[in-house]
Amino acid sequence: QVQLMESGGGSVQAGGSLRLSCAVSGFSYSRYCMGWFRQAPGKEREGVVGIDSDGMRSHANSVKGRFTISKDNAKNILYLQMNSLKPEDTAVYYCAAEALVADFCGPIWDPVVDFHYWGQGTQVTVSS
Repeated sequence: QVQLMESGGGSVQAGGSLRLSCAVSGFSYSRYCMGWFRQAPGKEREGVVGIDSDGMRSHANSVKGRFTISKDNAKNILYLQMNSLKPEDTAVYYCAAEALVADFCGPIWDPVVDFHYWGQGTQVTVSS
């Protein structure tokens, strides 16, 4: 059974940093797409940062230069380092994973794959 569990959310002032973690279990695909999505109140869910099994990354323009995705393969943990946070980054953040059977994942804001595995989400609140 695949499980994804996020942690690390919280409240921070603008300009601050947070690191989110996503512990992944039961997911044993050698080729995969993983990523972080977020959903703000009243808005649609959007892709933020993605990574594939080859290490290829994609970043939404709104977070480029501020957010970094990484994966500890030994521990099966996906990270999202968020720096220079802005009030507009306030949202529930979700990690997601999917096996990659196509040639590529596609950019995280418009992925080719349909993510089936999701975490429960963690709240990030940035105050001005």
